[in-house]
Amino acid sequence: MDFQFHTLPNGIRLIHLESSSKVAHCGLFVNTGSRDEWQDEHGIAHLIEHLIFKGTKKRKAFHILSRMEDVGGEVNAYTTKEETCIHASFLKEYYDRFLELLSDIVFNSTFPEKAIETEKEVVLDEINSYKDSPSEQIYDDFEDQVFMNHPLGRSILGSRECLPKLTRNQLFGFITTRYNTNQMVLASVGSISFPKLIKLFEKNFREMPTRLRDFERKPFDGYKPLQKEVEMNTNQVHIVFGNLAYNLNDERRMILHLLTNILAGPGMISRLNLALREKHGYSYNVESNYSPYTDSGIFSVYFSTDKEYVKRCISLMMKEFEVMKEIRMGDIQLKKAKQQIIGQLAISVENLENQMLSLGKSYLVYGKVDSMETIYKKIESITSAQLRDVANEILDKDKLSSLIFK
Repeated sequence: MDFQFHTLPNGIRLIHLESSSKVAHCGLFVNTGSRDEWQDEHGIAHLIEHLIFKGTKKRKAFHILSRMEDVGGEVNAYTTKEETCIHASFLKEYYDRFLELLSDIVFNSTFPEKAIETEKEVVLDEINSYKDSPSEQIYDDFEDQVFMNHPLGRSILGSRECLPKLTRNQLFGFITTRYNTNQMVLASVGSISFPKLIKLFEKNFREMPTRLRDFERKPFDGYKPLQKEVEMNTNQVHIVFGNLAYNLNDERRMILHLLTNILAGPGMISRLNLALREKHGYSYNVESNYSPYTDSGIFSVYFSTDKEYVKRCISLMMKEFEVMKEIRMGDIQLKKAKQQIIGQLAISVENLENQMLSLGKSYLVYGKVDSMETIYKKIESITSAQLRDVANEILDKDKLSSLIFK
């Protein structure tokens, strides 16, 4: 893959991968998320993601929405703990159309008062919908438990207490201080020559005011394992076990990704899926997750089950943890595990939108993008001893926290 790069004087970076598809995918990544909020701003990053589509100095909400939809394009956005992304898929001839719209909504949004109040209600409804879904709420509550009293633990959506109090001035202040141009990346995968894309990039983003980051994120420390049970009166019991994990720059993160996949990745033959679902029928949904952040990370295993099977499920899970900690995987088993995750990655990048999102995130965080061949080699180089060492650290029962909704 031949990635191409360009940087504007104001610090905004561009990464491009040419493709032969008639459909292009493009997105602006901002290295700002919910962890960058002050305590009285909880939910502002996500609210801004909603409001940038509600009006600019030259467009009303309808004209923003119709600009790409009129030509069959799809515009979307998301907010995480550490980033915000506005992206679109469209026919390749509409690059200029999208880039002009993108620069307008990111740098010229007016945040109309009426729209602010409407979107607050929309987000409050979104929060309520999470509260009605324990399988989703438990993840937010577990991160809050692990990253106690730290911005990483707060829900991306915000809170019912803080959200109504957010003001228009706070929105402008957050954009000015946290939407830093040297923390922005425009990622593109599409059938357009790089010189032409640079010309459009320069045309639409070069004159945007330079805003350099002058703050550092507050690191998290002081993790203490905590076991917690909450009465929820749900039909099933929802359970999460997990631990603090490696950050985005830790060389062991690939090993932990492999361990996570082995335990309860998307494959039906994952160890916990076989133990809890296939062999005993105790649980319909079993999954493990690893989310690395700039200076920390979190690993978790989630499953739901009927009340009478809770102890048996936890016992089976702990048994699988002990196997990963005590017994080195055989060569054939390890090879299959590596082939599985490599295959999953290969399928993922066949989707050009996924590839664009991956490129943008990688270039934003690392300032570079590893080729798939490099990533495959890193996976292939993992040894059974390394896997066992990581399992002993991450799955240490004395370090595990748990949250149970019952």
